Amino acid sequence: MQIHPTSAIESGAKIGTNVSIGPFCYIRHDVEIGDNCTLDAHVTLLPHTSIGQNCHLHSNVVIGDTPQDLAFKDEPSYVKIGNNCSIREGVTIHRGTKAGSITKVGNNCLLMANSHLAHNVQLGNDIIVANGALLAGYVEVGDRAFISGNCLVHQFVRIGRLVMMAGGSAAQKDIPPFCMTRSTTLNKVMGLNTVGLRRAGLTSEERLTLKRAFRILYQSNLLIPEALSKLETEFDTDLVREICDFIKHSQQGYGRGIAGYVRQRQREE
Repeated sequence: MQIHPTSAIESGAKIGTNVSIGPFCYIRHDVEIGDNCTLDAHVTLLPHTSIGQNCHLHSNVVIGDTPQDLAFKDEPSYVKIGNNCSIREGVTIHRGTKAGSITKVGNNCLLMANSHLAHNVQLGNDIIVANGALLAGYVEVGDRAFISGNCLVHQFVRIGRLVMMAGGSAAQKDIPPFCMTRSTTLNKVMGLNTVGLRRAGLTSEERLTLKRAFRILYQSNLLIPEALSKLETEFDTDLVREICDFIKHSQQGYGRGIAGYVRQRQREE
């Protein structure tokens, strides 16, 4: 373990083996750092923060500060970062609002410079959040999603698995799995994330199935309940069931409904 003499580590912090802590870091009590982690200069880890193994925290990262939420009652809440994560310069991650709640980042995630995860955000595995993207409270992001630079995601919004949000796009409604948003329109998808699906190893038959399902959902002029019924009747695949389950959940509780569709003529204009 290598700890620079200018760094401050409070009693009660737990630090794993083969951890490198650079200059002017501040590690508070009730912080856990897993094995083989690297902290560059000026990293701040506040109480109730857990960092997994093999993570790299770059300069000026702040994790575990209190939520920017007026409902916060200064009760214990948490941040949990998974294994093999790269958290770049200036990233901020806040802990949960309610007592015992967690802001969570899964395994193998890349959070690029100056991105922000608000209280109670839930990231799955293998996710990229690019520079300057802002995720508000309680946002959920599915595995292998790509949130491009300067994207804005409203509180309680859900981003499905393998979604690609184009740079500068904003979402106030849920983005169904496998879809791609467009930067010039709010709450709209423009099609499937075909490149991401191919890179994820989906077969040509699976991609064709998703294309057919997308047409029923977005290009058939059916109401959402009608489209769901048609999807469930015509397809018996886990991929389509994943879309249907996602949409059903979007109509419940804090659900905001799903994003609409940008037609070709609208895109060209």
